[in-house]
Amino acid sequence: MQRFARSQIYLHWLTLLLIAIAYAAIELRDAFSEDGPVHDFSKTLHFNAGILVWILMAVRLYLKHRYADPAIVPPPPPWQMALAKLMHMALYATFIALPVLGVLTQLYGGKNWVFMGIDVSGFTPADRGLARTIKSVHETWANVGYFLIAGHASAAIWHHYVQRDNTLKRMMPGD
Repeated sequence: MQRFARSQIYLHWLTLLLIAIAYAAIELRDAFSEDGPVHDFSKTLHFNAGILVWILMAVRLYLKHRYADPAIVPPPPPWQMALAKLMHMALYATFIALPVLGVLTQLYGGKNWVFMGIDVSGFTPADRGLARTIKSVHETWANVGYFLIAGHASAAIWHHYVQRDNTLKRMMPGD
C-alpha cells in the first residue's frame, strides 16, 4: 500500500500534537490566577507551540509540493476529492495564519515575550487598538479551527470505517 512520505507522516502527527498543546495551554491558562506562574507558563507554552506549528506548516507545504499524494483506493468520487482539497487548504491557511496573528498581537501589544529563550519583543511600536483587533481575529479563527479539526478527523474516520478505503492508512506511521 502506498503511504505519504515518512517525513510527511511524522510531521502531520507532530503538528497535531503541537496544535493540541497550543489549544490546551490557552484554555487552561484561564483556569489560573492571571498573576500566577501557571498562567504565565500556559501562555508561554501556547506561544511557543504556535510558532512551532507555523514552522512545521511551512515545512509541510514544501513537502506537499515535493511529493505526490498517494492514491486513495478505491478512488472517491470527484466531489469528495474537491471537498478534501478545500478542507486541506482551510487547515493549512488556518495553522499558518493563526501563529502569524498571534505574533502580531504580541508585537503590537507592547508586551515583553520570549520564544525559546530569546526575547523577541520590541520589533514594532505598540498599538494596543490594533493588537486588540488582531487578537479578536486570532481568537475567532482559532474557534473555527476546532471545527476544521473535527471535520478533518471525522472525514478520516468515515473513510476508514464507512468507505473502507485507505485514506487514513496512508497517513499512519508504519512499515
